Amino acid sequence: MLKVLKAGFYTTVQDEGRFFYRNKGVPVSGVMDEMSVFKVNSLLENERTAAVLEITMTGPTLVFEEETYIVLGGAKMLATLNNLPIQNYKVYQIEAGDIVSFGKLVKGFRCYLGVKGGFTAKKILGSRSYYKPITESNRFKDGDVVAYEYQQLFQPKISELKVASFLDDTILHVCKGPEFDLLTDRQLEELFSKTFTVAQENNRMAYQVHETITPHNLSMLTSATLPGTVQLTPAGKLIILMKDGQTTGGYPRVLQLTDKAICILAQKRVGNPINFKLV
Repeated sequence: MLKVLKAGFYTTVQDEGRFFYRNKGVPVSGVMDEMSVFKVNSLLENERTAAVLEITMTGPTLVFEEETYIVLGGAKMLATLNNLPIQNYKVYQIEAGDIVSFGKLVKGFRCYLGVKGGFTAKKILGSRSYYKPITESNRFKDGDVVAYEYQQLFQPKISELKVASFLDDTILHVCKGPEFDLLTDRQLEELFSKTFTVAQENNRMAYQVHETITPHNLSMLTSATLPGTVQLTPAGKLIILMKDGQTTGGYPRVLQLTDKAICILAQKRVGNPINFKLV
């Protein structure tokens, strides 16, 4: 078991996500930065579906009550194991009673902590991912506990990775959305020439940006959306849906982020710049 001494700003259990229920209005959920989590689980030789902790902006203080092995990935935070510094993408052995804590956020926005075998939070609709409307909680609170499988002996084939970081990347590769061809030449020029900055309105549901493009008066029926769908409001505001985003929407779907672009955006915080590039 892992006990939460201090919960941090927003710490949740997430896995790959919850599939085959979007027709019921249930979002995919799951980790926001799949690329980083894939590396974390690979080092631990876990299944890619293994659940991890997603740690947003301010990290928790955690005490491990059983032996295991851990790996950190994603955002760079000043993390310690029993007050000694630890780094991302390196396997660390954990003894019962060890404490992992997180300090200052250095770069990025979401850090991930994986354990050998993954966290064993209750599965609901095929996923362990926290999502408040259908799970008991939407984040950790002080004193919470979460289970993982006891791991006494593990000899990793690779104990450390040197990872090419994308935390500084600002270009989001996008494909054309279903309503892309309804945009005017002026709107297209603005979409791909402007530098946008992340607004305060950003979370696991959606990211907004400060800047707008030319307004429109287009109307459409409510239609299906996906994580990474970029909607354009009549006022010219861009809304980029993320992993907990709604499954349908009534605004034109002008762009669709690639999987890598979703990961890049998931590591952005207020004021960070982004640019769209059509592929």
